[in-house]
Amino acid sequence: MHVFFCHHLGSLIMTSNETDIYPENVFFCYPLLPDSCPRAHRLPALKVAMYVLMVLMILTTVFGNLLIIISISHFKQLQSPTHLIVRSLAASDCLLGSLVMPYSMVRSVEGCWYLGDFVCKVHSSLDMTFSISSLIHLSLISVDRYWAICDPLRYKMRVTNNIVTVFTTFTWLFSFLYSFSIVFSGINKIGLESFIMQVYCVGSCVLFFNKQWGLICSLLTFFLPGTIMSSLYMIIFYVARKHAKVMSERVTGGLKSQGSAQREGKAAKTLAIVMGVFYLCWLPFFTATAVDPFLNFVTPVDVFDALVWFGYFNSTCNPLIYGLFYPRFQKAFKILISTYICGCNDSSTLILELI
Repeated sequence: MHVFFCHHLGSLIMTSNETDIYPENVFFCYPLLPDSCPRAHRLPALKVAMYVLMVLMILTTVFGNLLIIISISHFKQLQSPTHLIVRSLAASDCLLGSLVMPYSMVRSVEGCWYLGDFVCKVHSSLDMTFSISSLIHLSLISVDRYWAICDPLRYKMRVTNNIVTVFTTFTWLFSFLYSFSIVFSGINKIGLESFIMQVYCVGSCVLFFNKQWGLICSLLTFFLPGTIMSSLYMIIFYVARKHAKVMSERVTGGLKSQGSAQREGKAAKTLAIVMGVFYLCWLPFFTATAVDPFLNFVTPVDVFDALVWFGYFNSTCNPLIYGLFYPRFQKAFKILISTYICGCNDSSTLILELI
């Protein structure tokens, strides 16, 4: 979703008319090759700013999600079915930040891919894999929360650690098989052969999707999970408000208590943040992915590249949303940081009290 998950991204693409005439100040990815791509022309200050911003984003993504993984693995109190899904989600985002984003950063800033066509395919496949995995995990979390809140009596029997392990394993297998089979089979490029030959240059890493697969990719990996998440979270919010109202009436005889109002406000805020960040990050990218093949790929490279990094940003935000918003995670983070980084506590204090 990044190395151009459902469309093209990353390098500067030239049309046949553009390859005939170059300004004198144009630099190439491979100066000794006649069919080299031109490097992106950016001011040095802009390149430095882009590198700084992207490095900060990568570090936040990797270490934020790594902290989630360590916390859930270390504290048995956090090893519930819900948190096991969150840990698997964090693994997807952490791998995306460590194995995909650094290479995408160089390609985005420099406008060149220096690692060859085969590594480009692997990079594109991993990009798709971790992005799809992350999106499906977000949907699994919404399904888990729906059963926990709307059917709490049967939740513990229906959702166990073993069941969660089966679903997360299937998610990973599907993501890998789907992504690698599409990229290495080239089914996404059927019908675009002449266009790709026209715009190809050495030093690009571009994944094109034709009309059919652009729609399939967007519908299957974003709009379907997004619809599931939206529908379930709306039901969850309605049921949570109904439960809070019932509890308030029992306690106060019809007057809503301050605590109930605060709980409703917190629930509304959390759900709004979850859905808001999800759609803010991914809706522009997948909309462009589905529409652009029908417009002959008119979206400027820099615009599409920016949309890809908006998608990356969702993986940066996930540990903040699913970790820092919950007191139990906050306490786990403090214990781990103070013990293993600051050396302030003994290992005997690593007992996470239930909150």
